[in-house]
Amino acid sequence: MLTLSKINVSIGGSRILRDVSFTIPAKQVVCLMGRNGVGKTTTLKTITGLIQPTSGKIEMDGKEITKLSSDRRARGGIGYVPQGRDIFPNLTVWENLKIGLVATDKMGNGELERVFTLFPVLKEMLSRKGGVLSGGQQQQLAIGRALLTEPKLLILDEPTEGIQPNIIDQIGDAIRMLKAEGKMGILLVEQYLDFAQALGDCFTILDRGSVVAQGEIAELDGETVKKHLMV
Repeated sequence: MLTLSKINVSIGGSRILRDVSFTIPAKQVVCLMGRNGVGKTTTLKTITGLIQPTSGKIEMDGKEITKLSSDRRARGGIGYVPQGRDIFPNLTVWENLKIGLVATDKMGNGELERVFTLFPVLKEMLSRKGGVLSGGQQQQLAIGRALLTEPKLLILDEPTEGIQPNIIDQIGDAIRMLKAEGKMGILLVEQYLDFAQALGDCFTILDRGSVVAQGEIAELDGETVKKHLMV
């Protein structure tokens, strides 16, 4: 579905990504892994168009999107839930959700009920301001808003960070349901190794801006984890 080929990114004279290449197949969960500061979020921002690569190519469904703006990529099927969630704290839950529809000119078409099935608490809190929700509820809201854009590719940056265990379980269940539906590919950046291993189909590990390991999630062995993931 989406392929990165030899992506290089330099920011302020520093080279952040070095010939990064990997593929996110349709209907699969790809885990992008690595220690803090190795280039994971830069990779996501490059995929979404928030950062332009200095060289390399990005293709989605066989069409090059390397130079497309971020809004055109969103309309083309890339949904992004950034680290920190970025909901609008002074808008209600309903108003936050509507932004997902308006931003991509979608009508909903049953997607709202799908979001409420995945995250029932959102339906109960439609009139509450986003800023009064717990961190876990805000994360559910951010994912729900992204789903309303009807993405072909859903990108999740550290969805379990700072989240209480029961909501981590709910988010994991939601990812499983989305995967089972087979409507999208999912790119998951996650430090919580057990969560990633439970949900992923394959993995790519970055270190110092380069891909150092790739494979099916079952092939992620203790030696690789110790060498590239343990702090």
